[in-house]
Amino acid sequence: MTSAEDPLSHFDPEGNARMVDVGDKAVTERTAVAEGRIGMDPATLERIRAGQVAKGDVLGVARIAGIQAAKQTGTLIPLCHPLPITSVELDFRDEDRPSAVRVTATVKTANRTGVEMEALTAVNVALLTVYDMCKAMDRAMEIDQVRLVEKSGGRSGHWRRDPD
Repeated sequence: MTSAEDPLSHFDPEGNARMVDVGDKAVTERTAVAEGRIGMDPATLERIRAGQVAKGDVLGVARIAGIQAAKQTGTLIPLCHPLPITSVELDFRDEDRPSAVRVTATVKTANRTGVEMEALTAVNVALLTVYDMCKAMDRAMEIDQVRLVEKSGGRSGHWRRDPD
């Protein structure tokens, strides 16, 4: 946990919330990768695969939703810096046992702060979009395992989650 004296704290010396000043940090290439999954009934996954969901192309719409979400992260998370994103990629992989769709988001920028929040937001909104488009046939879907997988750039350098 950071203290009020920590220059990277979201609190000023009086304990008030603030946006961290990143003005003195170097501009570097920064990348973040996040992932998550939505578990579902096997019949729901089969309908997604077959393109037989009444609301349309589930994964295509979820991809656009995730990209839009990454671009809007600075307006959604109160103390998050709005960033010029250079790239957002979403990859969807279906899984049979247990039945699920896994999404991975990779977000890039050249800036003074990282894009971890953008990658996590992209994953969450993409998964919520899958839920929204399929909820009429499967209300028991469950979103889980949303997490940062990797980040690079900046003072802290490269970090990768240990494999499960």
